[in-house]
Amino acid sequence: MAVTGPEIERLIALLSKLPGLGPRSARRAVLQLIKKKETLLSPLASAMADAAEKARICSSCGNIDTQDPCAICTDETRDPHVLCIVEEVGDLWALERAGAHKGRYHVLGGVLSALDGVGPDDLNIGKLVERLEGGAGAINEIVLAMNATVDGQTTAHYITDRISGLGIAVSRLAHGVPVGGELDYLDDGTLAAAMKSRRPF
Repeated sequence: MAVTGPEIERLIALLSKLPGLGPRSARRAVLQLIKKKETLLSPLASAMADAAEKARICSSCGNIDTQDPCAICTDETRDPHVLCIVEEVGDLWALERAGAHKGRYHVLGGVLSALDGVGPDDLNIGKLVERLEGGAGAINEIVLAMNATVDGQTTAHYITDRISGLGIAVSRLAHGVPVGGELDYLDDGTLAAAMKSRRPF
C-alpha cells in the first residue's frame, strides 16, 4: 500500500533498482532527499539531468565521460605504450582512484560466460584487437586486470590467444594475500595463488 504520492513512490522504485539499495534503503534515501530539498534534492536532480544529457561512451577505450575521446585517452602525460584491459568501467575507475596505472585503458564491457551466453562478439574484444593491430607499434604491453573469477580468467586466456602473434608483452595483476590480510581468513584459492606467485623478500 502506497503511503505517499505516485511521484515519490516512483522515485523510491527507481532508486531501489540501484546496486546496494533495496526498497527500504531507497525509502530512507528519498526521505532524506525530500527533507533537504533545497540542498540535496534539487541539486541532485540538476546534476542527474546534466549527466543524462552529456554522458558519453569513449569511442576509443569504452570509458564513460562527458567528452569523446575521454579525458584519459586525450591526456598526453599518460604512457601510450601500456594498455590496461578491464572488464567494466567501474574497474577502470577503481584503478584510477588508487593511482595504480599511468597508461591507457580498454573496457571490455563484461567477460566471456558460456552460462550467460556471452561470447567474444558481445564484448569489445574485436575492437581491442583492431586497436592493437592498428597502433603502429605504439602499444608494447597490455596488462590484463581481470577479476580473479573463472570467467575473468577465461576471458584473459582468450585475449592472450587472440593477440599472440602481435609481439606485445602480456602481464596480469598479481593474485594472492591482500594488504592487511590474515592467512587464517583467506580462502584456499587465494592462498594457493599467493604461494605460487611468491617472490624474493
